[in-house]
This record gives sequence, structure tokens and C-alpha cells, in this order.
Amino acid sequence: MGSTVKGRRRFLEIILALALCGTLVSGRGTVSEALADSLSSVGGTLPHFLQEPEDAYIIKNNPIKLRCRATPALQIFFKCNGEWVHQNQHTSQEYMDQNTGLKIREVTINVTRQQVEDFHGPEDYWCLCVAWSHLGTSKSRKATVRIAYLRKNFEQDPQGNEVPIKGMIVLHCRPPEGVPMAEVEWLKNEELVSSLEDDNIDTRADHNLIISEARLSDSGNYTCLASNVVAKRRSATATVVVFVNGGWSLWTEWSPCSVNCGRGVQKRSRTCTNPAPLNGGAFCEGMSVQKITCNALCPVDGVWEEWSEWTMCSAQCERQRWRECNAPPPRHRGKMCEGEGQSTENCTGGLCTQNGKLMHDVKPQSMENSTDVALYSGLSAGVIAVVVIIVAITLYRKSQSEYGVDVIDSSALAGGFQSFNFKTTRQGVADRAEYHVKAHPETLPANLHPNYSTVEGKKTTMIAPNGIHTLMKTQFKTSAVFGHLGGRLVIPNAGVSLLVPHGATADDTSWEMYMLINQEESSAQSEERCEILLGPEITYGPPGLNLSYPVAMTIAHCAEVSAENWNIKLKRQTKDNKWEEIMSVDDESTSCYCLMDSHSCHLLLDQPGCYVLVGEPITDAAIKRLRIAVFGSMEASSMDYSLRVHCVDDTPHAFQRVVTAETSRGGQLLEEPKMLFFKGNCLSLQVSIQDIPQFLWSIKPFTTCQEFSFTQVWYSNQQPVHCAFSLQRHSTSTTQLSCKISVRQVKGHEQILQVYTSVGESEKETVPFFMQADCTVTSQTGAKAFKIPLSIRQRICTTFDTANAKGKDWQLLAQKLHIQRNLSYFTKQKSPSAVILSLWEARHQDSGDLDSLASALEEIGKIHCKSLPQSPDDKETDFTF
Repeated sequence: MGSTVKGRRRFLEIILALALCGTLVSGRGTVSEALADSLSSVGGTLPHFLQEPEDAYIIKNNPIKLRCRATPALQIFFKCNGEWVHQNQHTSQEYMDQNTGLKIREVTINVTRQQVEDFHGPEDYWCLCVAWSHLGTSKSRKATVRIAYLRKNFEQDPQGNEVPIKGMIVLHCRPPEGVPMAEVEWLKNEELVSSLEDDNIDTRADHNLIISEARLSDSGNYTCLASNVVAKRRSATATVVVFVNGGWSLWTEWSPCSVNCGRGVQKRSRTCTNPAPLNGGAFCEGMSVQKITCNALCPVDGVWEEWSEWTMCSAQCERQRWRECNAPPPRHRGKMCEGEGQSTENCTGGLCTQNGKLMHDVKPQSMENSTDVALYSGLSAGVIAVVVIIVAITLYRKSQSEYGVDVIDSSALAGGFQSFNFKTTRQGVADRAEYHVKAHPETLPANLHPNYSTVEGKKTTMIAPNGIHTLMKTQFKTSAVFGHLGGRLVIPNAGVSLLVPHGATADDTSWEMYMLINQEESSAQSEERCEILLGPEITYGPPGLNLSYPVAMTIAHCAEVSAENWNIKLKRQTKDNKWEEIMSVDDESTSCYCLMDSHSCHLLLDQPGCYVLVGEPITDAAIKRLRIAVFGSMEASSMDYSLRVHCVDDTPHAFQRVVTAETSRGGQLLEEPKMLFFKGNCLSLQVSIQDIPQFLWSIKPFTTCQEFSFTQVWYSNQQPVHCAFSLQRHSTSTTQLSCKISVRQVKGHEQILQVYTSVGESEKETVPFFMQADCTVTSQTGAKAFKIPLSIRQRICTTFDTANAKGKDWQLLAQKLHIQRNLSYFTKQKSPSAVILSLWEARHQDSGDLDSLASALEEIGKIHCKSLPQSPDDKETDFTF
């Protein structure tokens, strides 16, 4: 019976093997399901897999292997995409498990890239294993086979940025498309960034890099690194700069006064080091140095009081007197009085005996003799003094007549020029002068020079003509409508202009802008008496003007610029008509910019308003330039001729006002104006006429020299200081006048104006007033207003606004254009190069070429060629004119 069962089982195995072999060799189908079901009733266990096929990726053209291992298994075959894999594509092996004694079968197949690419189905290419045993079949899991790849381009590269310290840094990265999906890592300066080692860094949020609080050490070059089984890809490098905005330190203590005596300056300073700006952080706004005026008390030397009365004669025949050093006492390091404070003398004329008793027998005669001697000595001294005074007066008058120079104080000349009739008798002159004094007491001179003589002791009888008439007010105003292309406003013959740069207004907007010169008396100077106006007050508007770039304003000034001698400031008028200081020219500021040239000041201004340039002299060597001009005209009488000398601040606007006044009264400019350097040393100004041909012309006595006090000239506030010389010719046949006008500061600079003119009625002509060439142009709009063509301007800005582009940036451009201070102002501008070019335009508006700019750019190009190797792509220069 047992042998019968064994024989039956063996028979079934043979039949099953034959059936399987026949089916697989023929390749016509699958194993009969009926046969498989019939085997399921046989006792034992179903096959179970020790190893199932795993998902795999085909890299490039390399095939992959799928492997199955099962026990107990008579056969194992792969089924891919629902179809049996042919037997000859299988590789199988069989071995015994030493622990269980069961047979283990292992089967592998290769899957190629071509097989996967040729498959087109609703899902990925897949394979599974089917294992047979006596009792039936078992199926493994499906293993997916995909072709691996990784695209080159990132879907999103990280972008560099600038972040303030303690700010948040977020770098976004979306890796290239790939199978399998790429994993992302971050590199900082080519070193791996790990969020596990730094709690401040998070790299797990959707491939992004997040730094919660930026530190200076977080500055660097960051790269996103994507990788899978195929390749690794690097993103573009993002530069992260963690910057620190500057902060002011505390103010230092005020420095000692710069002088030991008189008016000086005190300074205090602070530095932008709390903290110092780092990595392009903003420089501190405001002034780094403050200056105030100080008055150091001058030393006062002590002076003796008058001697006291003599004391009574003592028993020793002596008397004493005293004096004290109190008139005034020495103060502020002044010297003590020299000499003795006590005096002792014999009170009996030496007649005292050794024991203190007088010699009575000689007293009457000696006393009488001493009295006579004192009387005659006093009379002799008086006679000698009178003789000396007479001789001195005679010599002085003789010396003055030889040089033809008499001096009067110009403060008596405040009422306007008037003709003077030299044919009037001397008594008539005195009467008219007396009437003038009674009617106009305010025109009396405050004082005359102590060395200058007067006639008959009357200071008012010899007053010269009373000054120039009130200047006619000229309307110094201009306006125009400006759009996106910008333009320029010019006030003719005033040295004042306004440049509105390209792009200052939006494409679809325009503004009607104006600029004017304030003709009223300025209050900017009166608020701080130690300051003087260096140019006119300029107002530009309209209020509420909204511009993308600052305008460039040019104002002519009259100062000899020197940081050692001047403290020059820019002031702006507030809404309540007060004046506020917005910057000192020598200090750093981010609110506006000031560039001082020898005769003009160029300002970059962000907001409209009224501006004025003022100067505070630091030393007596501070110099204010004066323009000296002489005009002449015939008076009402054909025999009288008037010479008028004007001393005015050396600015076109101030001189233009004189020209306007002289034109209205028919005045002729007799000599080209000259410049006089007037120092702030409190010394007065003298104007004198010399070398008059006395046989042809006569001049009123004591009017050949006129003097102006220092205050009149120094604080002239753009108003002219003027005087007149009234001449009379002896005959109508005299048609020529030649003389010299000397204008000098006492112990200072002198200018000589040579006058040679025809005074005949028929020969009077209008002489040019040496005006500027732009006397008719008031506004220009668009490209014609600029020296730099728009295309070149845009190319320069594109090149230099990019930080460190090929070793060149806007700071190098500024340096080569001689703009080397207060660079922090340009840092905050949207386009530093554009603002620098606007300043260059304003500075070179009177020159007609681009030589200085072209030379600067050429020099930058040479520096670049020397410092950097030329790449094959750089075949031509960056700039071509």
C-alpha cells in the first residue's frame, strides 16, 4: 500500500515537469491553472520568499538585475507587465538550507533601458516572481523599474541679498527635475552647512535655507547642491552680506577756543563707530563735527591809578604818595603795572638837617627862587608846545597838498549822489552844509579817522556827494515745465542755475518748476552776526515736489575758500521763516551734498525751499572777494562830471544790480572791473582819486579820499558800497578826463582803476558791462540741456552701479572725477553713478566738451587692463565716445 502511494506521487511529479517543460519551451502560454489547482491539495507548505525583487533605477545604459529567492520551490519565474519572461532570460540556482534541510531556489533576470523605454502603459514598468511547490504558487511584490535622470537647470536658484545684522535670511532653492527626486544640501564657501550643528540654521523647509538671526559670520557665498543616483548639480552661487548700519559715538568735549584772544572757534566731534558701518552698511546721518564761535577773553594789562596826594612833611623832612594798579587791574593773564606803587621825596628841598631841623636863615630866599624857576619853566614849555603844533599842522597840510589826497568818512554818504556847484561862494557852501546837517542829522559821520584833518573844524561842511540812489529791483526769476527727460533753469547774469536730471520725474508726470533770487534784505545774516552771506538767497519749487533723483543747484559765491580760515555752512529757511543749518561744507552729511569750487558752490538737494550759503570767519586771514568798478556820467550842468566807484561782493548777481542801476541813470563803465581781496581783520577800506590834471579839472577840497568802515564792507549783504567824486572842468573845450582811482584796505590789498574817457556830449557812448554770454537763455529741456548724451549716461550708470563690476564701481568713478569726500551721501541714492554725473554736469556747464569725463573713463579702463587679465569675450573697451 505504501509503495503504491509513493509511486503515484512520483508519477505526478514527472507529469508536472513534462507539462511545464512543454509549455515553457513552446512559449505558447502559461501553466494550466487547472493543473496548479490540482496540486494545491497535496500536503506540505506553499513557497515563501526569502528575497523579493526591489525597485530599481536604470542609470544611463546599464541594465539592472531583479532577484528572487524562495523555499520550498520547484520553479521560480518572473512575470513583467503581465507577461511571463522567457525561460532563457532567467538565471537560476538551487542549494540546500543547512538549518532546515529545505531546498532554496534563487532566480535573477536583467532589465535593459530599451525594455523600459519600449513599454507604454498606464503605470511604470514592473516585474514580480511566481514560485511553484507541490502545494501551489506564491507571488512576490511588484518591483518598479524606472530610468533615472537629473536635469541640468534648477527650477529656482537662490538669490543673494543684503541683510541687517539679526535679520532673517531665507534662501530659496528648487532643484532640477529628476528620477529619483533629487536631495538638496547647502554649501557655504564650499563647505557643507549642517542644521544639526547650529540651531540658528534650518535646511529642512522645502529645500530652503533659513537663518533665524543673521550674524556677521553668516556672510558668505551659498550654493544649493542637488543630487540623486545619476548626478550632482550645483545652483548659481548666492552672495549673502550681513551688514551693520553705523551708529554715532558720544560727542567729545568741546575743544578749547582756537585763539587766546578775540573771536575763535570751538569744535567737538563724534565718530560713526557705535557700531562702525560694516559690509556696506549705511553711514551715520548727520554731522560728525560741530563748530561754535567762542570769545576768548583778551589779556588786560594793569594800569596805574593817579598818584595820591602827598602826605604831610614828616619829622625826617620826607613826604610820601601812593598809587594802585587798578585803572584797570590786570585781568586774564595781563601784565602787572611796571614801576613802583610808592614814592618818597624830601619835602624841604634838601634843607633838612641831620637831626630833622630846618635851616631857618636860608628858607625865604630859596623858596622864592624855586617859585620863579617853576614859573619860567612852565611859560617856556607852553611856548615850545605851541610852536611844535603849528609846525606839525603846516607840514601835514603841505604833505597832503603834494599828494592831492584828503579823507572823509563814507558814513556821511548814505543819502544818494547829488551834484555839487563849485561856483558857490565859501559862505554858501557852509550854509548849505549847515542846512544839510539840520535836515539830515542821520547822515553825519560817526567819526573821522584821527589823522585826517578837517576844514575850519567843521566835520559837516566838507561832506562829499551823498551816495548812490536806491538800486532798481530786477525780477530775477525763471521757470519751465520739466518731464522725464529733465532739463536746466538759468537766471541770466546771476551765476545761478538748477539742473533737473534725467529720470527725476516719472514717465507720465511733469512739474512746472521755478527758481528765484530773494531781492529783500536777508535775515540769514542778522540771526548770527558773526556770519556773512557769501551769495544770494535762492528759492526753488514748487513745494511738495516729488523727484526720484536730487536736483543740482549752482550758486556763485565771493569767498576765497579755505578750511583753515572759513567755516562755510548751508542754511535753509523753515516754515516759520527761521534759518536752520542743514550742513557744514567740511563735514559729512547724507541729507544733501555741497561741492565748493573757487567761485561757485554746487549743491545736490532732495527737497525744494529757500537756501543760502553763509560763511563764518575763523581767522583774520579769511578773505572775501570784492569786485571794483568805476562808472561816469555828465551831471545836470555840462561842466560837471561824476565818477562813481562801486565795491560789491564778487558775484554776478551782486554786480548785475549795480549794472541795472547805472544803466537807468546813463552811467558808463570806464574800466573793466577788478578784484580786491578784503580780509576779515577789522581794517577799513579807502577809496581815493589821484593824478587829476589840475589845470583842466577841479575837485571839491577834502573829497579826494573817502573811507568805509570794516563793518560797512564786510556785512554789505550783497549790497554795493559806493562813493562819488564830483569833478568840474574849467572849460567846455576840455573833452578828456584821465585819472586814477585807488581802492585799498588799510594795510592790505590795493587795486588801481585807470580812468581815461571822453566827456563831450557828442561822444557819449554806452560801454559794454562785461555780462555773461548766456544773458538770454533761461531754460532748456530734454537732451539739449545736458553735456552727456543719454545713451552714454545710461551705459555709464549700468557699468558703475554694479558693485565691483570688473574692478570698477561708482566710488572709483567719483574719485576720478575729483569727488572724493562725503561719499556716504551717494551710498543712499538709487543710482549713485547718475547722481555723480548730475554733479559733473552742474560743475562743467560752462565748458562745451566731455574731455574731463572721457579722460577719467579712459584712465579707469587702463587701470582695469593692468589689474585684471583680459578675457576672450572682452574684445573692446567698455566706453566709446
